[in-house]
Amino acid sequence: MEKNKYKDLVSKHTPKENRLFNALLAFFIGGCMGLIGELLRDFYAYVLDIPKDDTSIFMITTLIFIGCLLTCLGFFDKWVNFARCGLIIPITGFAHSMQSAALDYRKEGLVTGIGANMFKLAGSVIIYGVVSAYVFGIIRFLLFGGAI
Repeated sequence: MEKNKYKDLVSKHTPKENRLFNALLAFFIGGCMGLIGELLRDFYAYVLDIPKDDTSIFMITTLIFIGCLLTCLGFFDKWVNFARCGLIIPITGFAHSMQSAALDYRKEGLVTGIGANMFKLAGSVIIYGVVSAYVFGIIRFLLFGGAI
């Protein structure tokens, strides 16, 4: 079969995605994640009497734990197929990427399996996050002279 005919056939049968629906769904789910985070912060601050400055650490740790637990139980992938970026973009997606890689390579051992492969996806996120923070820090220093 010719390449052009094949491309036409594939494009004809490829399902079209509803970008507006996906964007609104991701916005809503991401907003719900933010609401859950704020509710966790309030719970830690008012019920467990943890200082308000420290509640963010506990909230992030809780969300990471929940993301890892749901990945281990096999629920997170199903929810991501529905919610898309609403669950992948927050810290839960980062936890999911590391946990799923660790689960995939656990049979190869702690060092050569989990340790070597855990950061396959997450490593690039960390690298680009650190580099972009460095670049934006330099830009901020040059524009504002380091004082804000």
